[in-house]
Amino acid sequence: MGSDRLDQARRPSAGRVLAVVSLLPALVVAGWLAAGLALLLLGHYRPLPALALGLPVVALLCAVALRGLGEVVEATARQVVAVVAVAAGSTVFNLVMHAEQLIVRRDPGTYAQYAIWLAGHGSLPIPAQAEAFGGRDPWLIFESVGFYGVDGSVVPQFMPGPPLLFAAGAWLGGLLLTPPVLGGFAVLTVAGVTARLAGGRWAAPAALAFAVSLPILYTSRTTFSEIPSLILLFGGIALLHDALSGPVPRRAAGALAGLVFGLAVLVRIDGLRDVLPVLAFAGLLVAMRRLGRPPGVIGPPLLAGLLAGAGLGLFAAYELARPYLTYLSRSIEPLLLICAAVVLLALTGAALAPWLARIRLPRRLPEIGAVLVVLAVAALAARPWFQTVRRTPTTPEDRLNSMFIEQVQRANGLAADGTRLYFEQSLHWVSWYVGVPVIVLATLAAAVLVRRLLRDGRPFAWLPPLAIIGFTTATTLLRPEITPDHPWASRRLVPVVIPGLILLAVWGLGWLRDRAHPRRWVAAVGVVLLLVPPAVTSIGTAFTPIERGERAAVEAMCERIPAGASVLIVERVTAERLTQVVRGMCGVPSAQVRRVVDDTAPDAEVHRLIRRVRAAGRVPVVLGAEAGQVSAYGPPRQVMGLVTRQDERSLTSSPDGTWSLRVDVWMAVA
Repeated sequence: MGSDRLDQARRPSAGRVLAVVSLLPALVVAGWLAAGLALLLLGHYRPLPALALGLPVVALLCAVALRGLGEVVEATARQVVAVVAVAAGSTVFNLVMHAEQLIVRRDPGTYAQYAIWLAGHGSLPIPAQAEAFGGRDPWLIFESVGFYGVDGSVVPQFMPGPPLLFAAGAWLGGLLLTPPVLGGFAVLTVAGVTARLAGGRWAAPAALAFAVSLPILYTSRTTFSEIPSLILLFGGIALLHDALSGPVPRRAAGALAGLVFGLAVLVRIDGLRDVLPVLAFAGLLVAMRRLGRPPGVIGPPLLAGLLAGAGLGLFAAYELARPYLTYLSRSIEPLLLICAAVVLLALTGAALAPWLARIRLPRRLPEIGAVLVVLAVAALAARPWFQTVRRTPTTPEDRLNSMFIEQVQRANGLAADGTRLYFEQSLHWVSWYVGVPVIVLATLAAAVLVRRLLRDGRPFAWLPPLAIIGFTTATTLLRPEITPDHPWASRRLVPVVIPGLILLAVWGLGWLRDRAHPRRWVAAVGVVLLLVPPAVTSIGTAFTPIERGERAAVEAMCERIPAGASVLIVERVTAERLTQVVRGMCGVPSAQVRRVVDDTAPDAEVHRLIRRVRAAGRVPVVLGAEAGQVSAYGPPRQVMGLVTRQDERSLTSSPDGTWSLRVDVWMAVA
């Protein structure tokens, strides 16, 4: 009998198992990113060094996170099994339905080619190899969509965080299978945060509602940055919750939470905005420390970790993605100023904490705060009735975007108006993907929590997640800043909006359940309302993988390019899509030939460049989209004739299918 009790005491509880399992994704991602970035900056991001450095770093982060971890989650074994089953089911389903977006048409192709280059070479920038074309020439262009040409090199457009993760998958032979695995990690992370803040009984329903939402399926099947960002942000929420829980706040865990939050900047530059509430909360904790309140001891380490993580991200952006920073300077510079202002306000608040603590807040402030939450959501819902968001093109990028929107409008049977951005419908986008019941329940929960926090500061554990979810949701919905076709635009909702609203909704459902009779019926009906609307929206696209066949098509094209070739791409669309694909996947120097009047390069210049390539001792190869575009340089041969499916591009309703896609490539060996 005594030995049985001893075994039970040693056996970890189901709640502790869920707490640990749900932390691991963020710890693995954060540790690998930190180690991978160090190696990439040194020019040696290769499998063996990455394992030798990455595994100890991940182990160290796990030790810090788990040391002194208390019973932060209450859950039964059945609830834990349900969560793991949802995460595993999501992973397997998306593995089966994964996309093959390797041709650079939009961001996933750029991320995939970025990762392929890192997996094969482990360093940046990418050499342009102008010498393979007889040296630099004003008619040669080495950049393409997603890849900038800088001082004789090629620099990928985006932050290096996601490609570091995808490259690790490529080493294991599964570049295109890495996103579904990360998607399963995200399900675990969201379930863990839900169990901490809303209770173990709601973890599996929240995980399932999250997993079946169309934007989550969409971004879990191909190489996007949003899922890794979500893992870090919600992993940071879980770590911060754990650091503040228990009789004694854990400073080291607080520093780790800040680091994980900050590394979100290494994944997406928008992470700067997402972690602003964490910066403000760290300032609040520093002020509480001055007042002698126990949670305040977490403030300095949280702030230090946050600045370290975000600093790594910004340093990586400056060193590895400087043209991207320049392109985004109009939005990044104000954001950096806002960050500096928040730091200044936080430090000022900490200095004035004893005086500020004596200020009496208005007695009705809790009720006013709750009402403002409801009014803000109502205003977003009514926004299409009183506002039409437009943008007059002022830059070449704006004009291209305007032309694209007009094309999509015509395809959708709408009047062509390239200035329309459709941002006023952003809350309606959310309703497509999670359902009106989730929005209503989340609004109720936010109002109740704001009222409680303003009234007596409890539940204090909800303050950071509520601030992150509220601030990021509001700023995202006001200005999504993305081309508004769906499902493409839905990715903006992935890192915080959708998981945050689901988290609030299940808390709101639990709040209603505790006040209703019979409780079981309220919970059952509520769970149905959580799950059915997103599943109905997703059903039209969930079982149709997109851009399948691209890997085989690209590999077949590469096999047909002769050894020792230098590839000249003479047609605009082919050049935008395949310049880096040929360079990275075929291992062949490639460049596009400058165009002047139409979508193809002048024959005379192409013939001149062919002579330069031949003089350099290489085989000139010309690529185009049609036989007639390359026949002047040699016998045309079709090297790609891909027919597949692509995303729908819907502007005014949720996507419910896919569109056809054809990619033709013709080659002439000059």
